[in-house]
Amino acid sequence: MRPTQILSSEHRVIEVVLDSLEQMVIRSRGTYTLDRALAEQFVDFIRTFADGCHHGKEENHLFTALEEKGASRENGPVGVMLHEHTLGRNFVGQMSANIKAAALGDKVALQIFLINAEGYIQLLRAHILKEDQILFPLADSLFTDEDQIRIGASFDHVESHHMGEGTHQKYLDLAKSLADEFGVKADALHGLVSCGCSHSKKQQSVNQTQAV
Repeated sequence: MRPTQILSSEHRVIEVVLDSLEQMVIRSRGTYTLDRALAEQFVDFIRTFADGCHHGKEENHLFTALEEKGASRENGPVGVMLHEHTLGRNFVGQMSANIKAAALGDKVALQIFLINAEGYIQLLRAHILKEDQILFPLADSLFTDEDQIRIGASFDHVESHHMGEGTHQKYLDLAKSLADEFGVKADALHGLVSCGCSHSKKQQSVNQTQAV
């Protein structure tokens, strides 16, 4: 599996969580309340899986490899993607900062949380579309087979050293739990025990060998 296919697979998981977050916003606007535990789970997923793992792979490895092929970090598609990552962190920062007060009944804090959640959903959906349809095809057109192998190995390193064993599966389970809570279709998660990363496949192989 090419590195861009791994990232696209992760996009499908993130989209399930965005759909679930959208439903939580609708629920909160109808009840004028915020479930603190659920809101914190969304922020945790976004910060750890979407930003820490997924964007970490992009910023530290895919984008760096694109720069080596002549893409500018300041301008062009890479620069746009980096700017949008920053905007996303700002949205999530505002969400996180207002959870406690909103959950305690502060209507201003609730409104700030909801506005930033809506902004994040809109930003990420457009961002994912641009990456899937523009940036990833561009990357695949520039990378050699050796480049693909090297970047894929770096993704494995992120999984094993930066995220830790079991972390990926933990957040896949959280995505499914949030989808179930809000009645969101999660077809992208069915049968998915990893996001296609070879690290997870290696771990599965190890587990299967140990089981035998």
